[in-house]
Amino acid sequence: MSSGPLSSPEAPEAPARRVAAFFDLDKTIIATSSAFAFGREFMHSGLITPAAALQLSLAKATYMIAGQSSEQMDATRDQLAAMVAGWSVEQVRDIARETMHNVVTPAIYAEARELITFHRNAGHDVIIISASASHLVELIAEELGIDQVVATELEVADGRFTGEILSYCKGDAKAQALLDLAAKNDYDLDASYAYSDSATDIPMLATVGNPVTVNPDRALKKHALEHAWEIRTFKDPIPLFQMPSSREVGIGAGVVAAVTAVTVGSLWWAQRGRRGTA
Repeated sequence: MSSGPLSSPEAPEAPARRVAAFFDLDKTIIATSSAFAFGREFMHSGLITPAAALQLSLAKATYMIAGQSSEQMDATRDQLAAMVAGWSVEQVRDIARETMHNVVTPAIYAEARELITFHRNAGHDVIIISASASHLVELIAEELGIDQVVATELEVADGRFTGEILSYCKGDAKAQALLDLAAKNDYDLDASYAYSDSATDIPMLATVGNPVTVNPDRALKKHALEHAWEIRTFKDPIPLFQMPSSREVGIGAGVVAAVTAVTVGSLWWAQRGRRGTA
């Protein structure tokens, strides 16, 4: 009996590669700056002076109004690294953890929570990638139930910050971190997602197939429109900043009024600039 031609067995399908969703933190997941958020709490614990707390509040207000350029981010990095030199890492973590629900939780965008849930339900890995210090970012990630974090690393010796920066997770360094994670975890970057508000994260956004801009600054919005990137607006909660009261910082009402005037002036200039370039 003759037999027909043998059919070659079908090759097994290659397993699908993993998909990741990379989230910037400040003004993307939270409607504030994680670097400035705990200034008042550090003051109450005696780590910084009332004057330093006031400077942090003003810096936070300016950041919320107008954002930061790459150069301003670098200057802030250096100032904050110098400020924390000698601080106990354990004390900083304890303060941040104890005040998390007052400082950060109310600032988490509801839309960001929904997106994180969407990606989890889709089986995607969710990663926060931030220029802020890992010691604070990890606590915020814990609040959100996110296991993976890539952030700026500060040097620690004998349980205290030295004021030195080991690695700065900004710009091209973020993009390289994505490539390293993709190689390590076999992520399909063409199918993966990245979310950010800042033009400094264009290199990161450009490494994935699904770049999404969230409340983008002017430069990022322009780039997104030119490259047909998705633009999303997160509004809940509406970003707010709160200046310290004279009772809290122990300074005269005149200084508070002056700082408030500077903040209002910054807002006026930012709005004027937008009108001038519209």
